[in-house]
Amino acid sequence: MIRIFVLLAAFLVAAVLPAHARQIIDMTGRKVTVPDRITRVYSSSPPGTWLLYAVDPSLLAGLNFAPGEREQRFLRPEFGRLPVVGGVVGHGRGLNMETLLKIKPDIVLVWDWQQQGINGRFEETFQKLGIPTVYVRLDSLGDYPAAFRFLGELLDRRERTDRLERYAEQALKDVATAVGRIPANQRVSVYYAEGDEGLATEREASFHAELIPLAGGRNVHRGEALDHVGMETVSLEQVMHYNPQAILVQEREFFARVLADPRWQGVKGVRDKRVYLIPRLPFNWFDRPPSFMRLLGLKWLANALYPRQFPLDLARETREFYRLFLGVSLADADLKEVLSR
Repeated sequence: MIRIFVLLAAFLVAAVLPAHARQIIDMTGRKVTVPDRITRVYSSSPPGTWLLYAVDPSLLAGLNFAPGEREQRFLRPEFGRLPVVGGVVGHGRGLNMETLLKIKPDIVLVWDWQQQGINGRFEETFQKLGIPTVYVRLDSLGDYPAAFRFLGELLDRRERTDRLERYAEQALKDVATAVGRIPANQRVSVYYAEGDEGLATEREASFHAELIPLAGGRNVHRGEALDHVGMETVSLEQVMHYNPQAILVQEREFFARVLADPRWQGVKGVRDKRVYLIPRLPFNWFDRPPSFMRLLGLKWLANALYPRQFPLDLARETREFYRLFLGVSLADADLKEVLSR
């Protein structure tokens, strides 16, 4: 505890030192005074951290959690050496104050999401430390072009974010154009299988399942999201009643056995072998957390549901995406691992 007080005193002294500053308008319309030159940024949740990684990983001052060994293989080496601060991670809501004080971020980037309560508590903590809080809007995949543009201006990385913004806009446009030609009565019905038994899912309006309608699919679990956590439990009988034409699977173990499981043979997607395992290296392409990886996930899903209407050289696209957004080159073995998990 004494150590934290010493760090806090040193941090506050540094925070009140005269510095060049400028005023910006963040993505929620708040006026925020930030340093003229920003070189160290911490984000309180993974979507913001991954976004910063895509813009410039050298700006990251800390992580929400340490990447696993398998994930780190597909990231820049320096990423795995960053200190872990914590944040809004899954069901976790904690900050390591000692580490936060040590890394001394110039600003904190916060995802303007539905958790106003936790965001407000975090903002109060950062305010007491004299760290400006900047909100970024990432509620839907369509927010990403503007988010890249905003960060390019904020962090003086406009040339870099121009490339990311163009990719995001083109991906959204290409898929929307292709699936927009498919009549409503020919849209593929989709069940999103989560959990070890594949019997947790998301409703059609949930942001967790946003890619299904964007890719032209029809989520069989209708209605508004019950909460932001999701993973609503359903019965196998309910899935059989839905009788989806395709199934998206998060867990490898469930994917490995579902095609041979006699209990699932009553589901059309299983009988037709239209069961797709969602790639998740180094970050999930579909959900949890929702990130820019969904731009590639959107193309992957549109191609899986409509290979004729949306043809895609997935290997080439994946290599180009990882080079552009993650700064890594995929060898053949890497690509195979990414696509097969």
